[in-house]
Amino acid sequence: MFFPTPAAPIGEFVTVGGRRVHLRRDGDPAAPAIVLVHGFAGSLRWYDRVAAQLADRFHVLRLDLRGHGFSGGDTDLDAPAQGRTLALVLSELGLREVTLIGHSFGADVALSAAEQFPGTTAVGIIDQAPDYSYATFPPGNGLLAHPVLGPMLHRLSLPAFTRLGLRLAVAPGFDLAVAFDDPNQPVVDHHMTSPDMARVVIADRRIRLAANPLDAQLRALGLPALVLHGDSDSMYDTARTEQRYRDAGAEFHVVAGAGHSPNVERPTEVAQLLAEFVTAQRVSPA
Repeated sequence: MFFPTPAAPIGEFVTVGGRRVHLRRDGDPAAPAIVLVHGFAGSLRWYDRVAAQLADRFHVLRLDLRGHGFSGGDTDLDAPAQGRTLALVLSELGLREVTLIGHSFGADVALSAAEQFPGTTAVGIIDQAPDYSYATFPPGNGLLAHPVLGPMLHRLSLPAFTRLGLRLAVAPGFDLAVAFDDPNQPVVDHHMTSPDMARVVIADRRIRLAANPLDAQLRALGLPALVLHGDSDSMYDTARTEQRYRDAGAEFHVVAGAGHSPNVERPTEVAQLLAEFVTAQRVSPA
């Protein structure tokens, strides 16, 4: 059975709270820091092209979440635990001020880290609705969260089926493979993801967000917030998502032609919007 082979790590490893974390840093460490957090079944490689366009002006940090990429692990996978790990990493690095940006499940982690890291000055969300109340997921999606069937389906998922499922991550017709230097990267990331992550994201997260949706979390944080959302996201309605985040006081931008992952579909536009947002906060802090 053929599965693509992972490339070598592109970053360094730091150990916090007994956990080893794969971390990548680009740009001048003295420049304003932007932390980019990937989503479910992704890796820090989902920001390769965004980071490349920010590194001339910012200190850009990316990490593989627990249960993903070269960080690995099968425990402490939910957003609060992941946020705690991220906050510890930022403290270990001696960072004073950061903007935290999260894509999809990474948005939960970014907001959780913002609660736990006092140096957070602003936050950003890329294509994640506040909760699952109007989410549209494919039929059978819940099977991946089954304690027995889920891990089995994950391990036996052939690359062709993985690529089929990954179509939901982008706009219809977009070839996800062209967004990476290695066209197999999305498949590699999926197979390096802990099978337990599906339960965390599909089942446990639904309950967590129903009790404390992301728009409510933004209000509680009281920090400047930017939300980017593709107008062709097949999982979350753009108009309803925009209204809720605007009501929470966030700045909202629709990324035309993008689906659920503008960071890989429209990296130049995303990098520019992030740069403008961070620069604006430094010129005119809230």
